[in-house]
Order: sequence, then C-alpha cells, then structure tokens
Amino acid sequence: MALAAPPRARPTLPPPPTGTPPSPRRVGVSPAWRHVDLVLVLATAAITAVGLVMVYATTRFQLAVAGANQMSVLERQGLFAAIAVAAFVATTLFDYKRYLSWAPALYVLSLLMLAATFVVGRRVLGAQSWIPLGPFQVEPSEVVKVTLVLSLAALLASRKGNVTLRALAVVLALAVVPFVLIYKEDALGSALVLAVVLVGMLLMAGTRGRHMVALTLLAIAGIAGVLESGLLKSYQDARITTFLHAPTGVSQSVGNTSNPYAATIEYNLDQSKAAIADGGLTGRGLFRGYLTNLSYVPNQSTDFIFTAVAEQFGFAGSALLLALFAVVVWRTWRAAVLARDLAGTLICIGVLCMFMFQVFENVGMTMGIMPVAGITLPFMSYGGSSMVVDWVAIGLVVNVRMHRFS
Repeated sequence: MALAAPPRARPTLPPPPTGTPPSPRRVGVSPAWRHVDLVLVLATAAITAVGLVMVYATTRFQLAVAGANQMSVLERQGLFAAIAVAAFVATTLFDYKRYLSWAPALYVLSLLMLAATFVVGRRVLGAQSWIPLGPFQVEPSEVVKVTLVLSLAALLASRKGNVTLRALAVVLALAVVPFVLIYKEDALGSALVLAVVLVGMLLMAGTRGRHMVALTLLAIAGIAGVLESGLLKSYQDARITTFLHAPTGVSQSVGNTSNPYAATIEYNLDQSKAAIADGGLTGRGLFRGYLTNLSYVPNQSTDFIFTAVAEQFGFAGSALLLALFAVVVWRTWRAAVLARDLAGTLICIGVLCMFMFQVFENVGMTMGIMPVAGITLPFMSYGGSSMVVDWVAIGLVVNVRMHRFS
C-alpha cells in the first residue's frame, strides 16, 4: 500500500505595508537635456566654422591693401558667432510652449522694429533694413522670420488640422503685414523667405487642397502683375529677371539701355560663375583663390560667399558643405516627425522651409540659375543679425526634440 505524501505547508505572506505607498517612477523618461540632437548641433557648428574661415579669406587681402587689421572682420564675425551660440543655449532653456505663448508679443515687437527702420534705419546696399544699435546694427527683417514661424505655429496648431477660410484669412494677414513692410525696405529676398515659410507651414497644417491651389494662382497673378506694372525698382527688376537671359556674356548686356542695372547684375553673375569654375574639382587651396584675393566677385563675404568655397575647395569642398546643410535639413525634419504635438511640428517645418529656401536660392544665384535676391547663406555669410537668428532657429528645433517626451 503506497503512502500519501504529507501535505505541504502553505507559505505565509508578509503583512501588507502600512503608510503611503511610494509614487511610481516614470519609466523611460529622462531629463530633457539628454535628448539634445548633437548631430544637428555639430553640423551647424561645422558650417559656422567654415563660414568664419571664408569670411577671413574674402576680406584679409583687401584689409591688408588698405593698411587695416586683417583680422578685424574675422574678429567681429567671431563675436557674432559667440553671441549666436549664447542665444541658442538660451533658446533651449525653456519649453517651446512658453515661446508659443509669447508669440503675439514677439510678433508685435518685430513689426515695431520693422516700422522703426523707416525712421532711424540705415540704407546699406540699396536696402533700408538696419537699425543702428551702438557699435552694431540690427536687421529686423531677419528677426521677423523667427517671430512669424512662432506666430503661425501657435495659430495653426490651435486649429488642430482644420484650417477654415476664416483661419486662413487671419494667417495670411499675419504674413502679409511684415511682407509689405520688408518689401518697402527694398529687402526683397527676406520677403521671399517669409512667403516660402508661409506656404510650407500651411501645407503641414492641413490646409485644404483647393485653398492652396487658389492661393497659388493668386500668387502667380500677383507676381505677374507686379512685374508688368512697373512697381519694382530698376535694380529689383534686374535682380529678378537677369538670370533668365541667355548667358551670352557682358558685352551684349552693356548695350541694354532699358534697364541700366542689368549689365551690372550680369557682370556680377559672370564673375561669380568664373570663380566657381576656377575651383575645378579640388580647388586652388585655402587663401589661394585668384578671383577671391583680387575681389573680382562683389559682396563675396556676404551674399556670394559660396563662390569663395567653390574656388578654394572646388567641387569636392562645395559638395561637402552642401552635405552639412543636408544634415541640418534631415535632422530638422526628424525633429518635426518626432515632435510631441502639431505646434512643435510646425515650428520645425517653418525653420526647415527657411533654411532650405535660403540655401537653394543663395547657391543657385551664384550659379546663375536663380534670381539675385540678396539672401544670405545661413551660418556662412558675414552679418550678426542673420547669424543670431539662424542659431535661434536651430535652438527652437533642438528645443522641440528635447521636449518630445514632456
């Protein structure tokens, strides 16, 4: 007869804990600073460093001939870069939601700055766009790029993908006011940037297709009307239309008396394309650009700084620079995809449109395939306002990515 196994003793459970249970820990959430996009920051810093070298390369020879300090322009641009990086850090300190709540005040302030240029502004290179501020000059048309992005993001995000005709009218009004003020300043390039930013953000916000088609047709009709009505000044018309002419050389343009600025613009384009071609595959070497050293290319430290890269580093160096810009675009798009809400996505898309258009337009105009619109190359061209605003825009993108888990 088999013996039954003795019964197993039931384990005793510990008594239930007394007092208030500890709060559960949030799994997978780390401090916001751990989510900084280092790839984006490093790519931007690399472009800025190249820009500093190119600013020095395009100004050192002329300053030496004039008996001035060869490092003076570089030192000034380095100061601008330091201020820009500080502004970038400051932009990342607060959640971008706070900037959206400040958007109306920032927008109004930027409009007041634009209006102030008509009273105290200085005219440089045909545009009355700078406000003297001690030893520096502030360009409000650059500042309004960021304030418009924040304002449109706040307004469009509140519609939650349902952009009605009424909301569309308000959005257009927000964009048209600074557009007109900037146009009156003769800063046509900055006005075009605002238009591209507006279109990109409207598309991402879910604006109906028929509304976008209507806006496109209206814009085409408006551009055609402006070109035919004579509202543009002679040098503005020459900048926009000269690139459409066949590249037959300066000799035939000199005889064109219908627009006295056409010959000058075409001459500038010829010198720009000559500098790019002179670089060949690998370039002439740093500080060895013949056309750069002799200042054949006008405004080479600002609008035409890409030609200095092409002449000294050739196709290979130019391609590497454009690859760095492509990284900035890619990481900005990535931040838009990962954003926690529509507002964050729209901020990134606005910045993305701003950078993409400026790079394409600036590089394109040096090659003669785009109008000479007076648009700077981000992080490269000499100037404090554009440098600071570009880094603040990067700060907004980094901010959106940092707080995607908040």
